[in-house]
Amino acid sequence: MRPEELRQMGIPGGVTQEMAIAIIKSAIADGMTPQEIKDTLVGLVATPEQKFDDRRFGPLARKIDALRQSRALYVPRQTPAEYRQWGDDIEAGALLQMKYACDLPVAVRGALMPDAHEGYGLPIGGVLAVKNAVIPYAVGMDIGCRMKLSVIDWPVSALRDRHEALAGALERETRFGVGAKFRTRRQHAVMDADWSVSPVTERCKDLAHAQLGTSGSGNHFVEFGTLTLDADDLGLKKGVYLALLSHSGARGTGAEVAKHYSRLAMSIHGELPKELKHLSFLDLNSEYGEEYWQAMELMGRYSAANHELIHRYVTEHLGAAVLAQVENHHNFAWKEVHFGEDVIVHRKGATPATKGTLGVIPGSMGTAGYVTRGKGAPESLNSASHGAGRRMSRKAAKERYNWADLKRFLDERGVWVLSAGVDEVPMAYKDIDEVMAAQRDLVTPVARFDPKLVKMAPAGH
Repeated sequence: MRPEELRQMGIPGGVTQEMAIAIIKSAIADGMTPQEIKDTLVGLVATPEQKFDDRRFGPLARKIDALRQSRALYVPRQTPAEYRQWGDDIEAGALLQMKYACDLPVAVRGALMPDAHEGYGLPIGGVLAVKNAVIPYAVGMDIGCRMKLSVIDWPVSALRDRHEALAGALERETRFGVGAKFRTRRQHAVMDADWSVSPVTERCKDLAHAQLGTSGSGNHFVEFGTLTLDADDLGLKKGVYLALLSHSGARGTGAEVAKHYSRLAMSIHGELPKELKHLSFLDLNSEYGEEYWQAMELMGRYSAANHELIHRYVTEHLGAAVLAQVENHHNFAWKEVHFGEDVIVHRKGATPATKGTLGVIPGSMGTAGYVTRGKGAPESLNSASHGAGRRMSRKAAKERYNWADLKRFLDERGVWVLSAGVDEVPMAYKDIDEVMAAQRDLVTPVARFDPKLVKMAPAGH
């Protein structure tokens, strides 16, 4: 049976149709005729409850019944949820996406960070609080993506005097790109967690282990630079230190979780208008909502494990000791209380900034980043930006700039790049100091990080 035939019978596309196709193949292999299968499916769609206990067709019957029970007529809100914006340099597409997000029936309140730009569903830099639901696309494709900074006991002069040793540690102990993995798998306790919380994590556990301790493509990086403290903080004395900074997330497995549950949410909420399709949500009281939540939390722990291994292997390769560490993450959802209400807060390309919380907000491969301490601003839902934010698309950056432009920019600032794509040129990003100024009521800068030796995914990876 073709997908269009299944849709005409009342079996929606996406995950549900994939399940139906797998069942059809199994039935054919066991000798059922096409007509028998068709008759069974027609009856199943009409009265799914009669097939709940069927060994073969029961799971599909229960899935279709759940979809039917969860569907409701979409009624536009008379008043959208409130949201506040930080910064003025935000493209129209991101503003429109934030407006749409606040039109969701489950939306409670939103916030838009100064690094915001257009994404899928919720804009990158968007924060959205909802009632008892989770939105896979509002979490993002790279679940639990994070920053981690380690201050090490080598002198800053090592950037000049021991440049080859630092570069060698990055080349040997990191891997970048979509399919990147180590020849000898790295070990971490996260692989002993319960990966059966979701069929996706269970299926992808081997992939996750193969990619453990690696970084992705795009704007992910591992780099050495200088960390400047203007006052005693982080358990350190005022001064300039050598530091290691990394940015990456849950790799291929996280992407598979995001794709699976985004499609599932969209198949459940066929009643949503086109502009809200990528904001389809899963009720946390439902089987699929709980399943996604558990998978998301596992991907958060897996992402943290990747960074832990990167920092451990790089510093051990150098024989260096770690003096202090700071870590924070974005592309996640949290159960929190805001304005006296229990809500689920999605921070897509935005980070927690509760009062006193430390975080890292990077610029680009050639510009500064900052270690910050949150101020706990209620209207931001205790959030801040996750970086400088793009001012132009990757395609536009490649059309406008070349390697000569990038080299000239980096040479002027004493930055050495081991590998990267031209789409990551610093000129494609907003001015980090303007972004920081726009959120001065959200975070306080504690230290400044200046990248000096950078490794990212090579072009085309």
